[in-house]
Amino acid sequence: SALVNLPLAVSPVIVGLMAVLLFGRGGWFEPFFAAQGIQIIFALPSMILVTIFISIPFVIREVAPVLEELGMEEEQAAWTLGASKLQTFFRVTLPNIRWGLLYGMALSSARAIGEVGAVLVVSGLLQGRTETATLYVFRAFDQYQEEQGYIVAMTLAAFSVVLLIGIETFKRRSVRAAN
Repeated sequence: SALVNLPLAVSPVIVGLMAVLLFGRGGWFEPFFAAQGIQIIFALPSMILVTIFISIPFVIREVAPVLEELGMEEEQAAWTLGASKLQTFFRVTLPNIRWGLLYGMALSSARAIGEVGAVLVVSGLLQGRTETATLYVFRAFDQYQEEQGYIVAMTLAAFSVVLLIGIETFKRRSVRAAN
């Protein structure tokens, strides 16, 4: 539980700085990726990595209680009937956790949309290359281009409202499916 909550307890800027220390010039993993010709820091992979790290607790927090409540009986029955572990996952486990998984993914997506700190650190804010919509808003206001910043911010806000409505719809469906 503490490990799941770690990304929520640590500042996103610190997460970004840790990624730079691990994958940047002189970092632990930099020689491996440099030998492969893969740039992590100041590129899309680092942005994806820190965003997943920061937002994955929302998925785990929704799926873990569902898995605990289900127990192992259905999986064991599938194995007894000859199903492989992969078949059991796709035909038994995944259908049972789908609403929790979708709800967690929606919450995770909502969190990822608003992420600035960690992504700002690892992206380098390279205009046209590593600039997300949220970073664009940050840069627009920093450069006194409020009108463009407001337009993108309102678009993100509208998308978040639609996402919130979707989350509530998933929540209601999961309650109905449980009953």
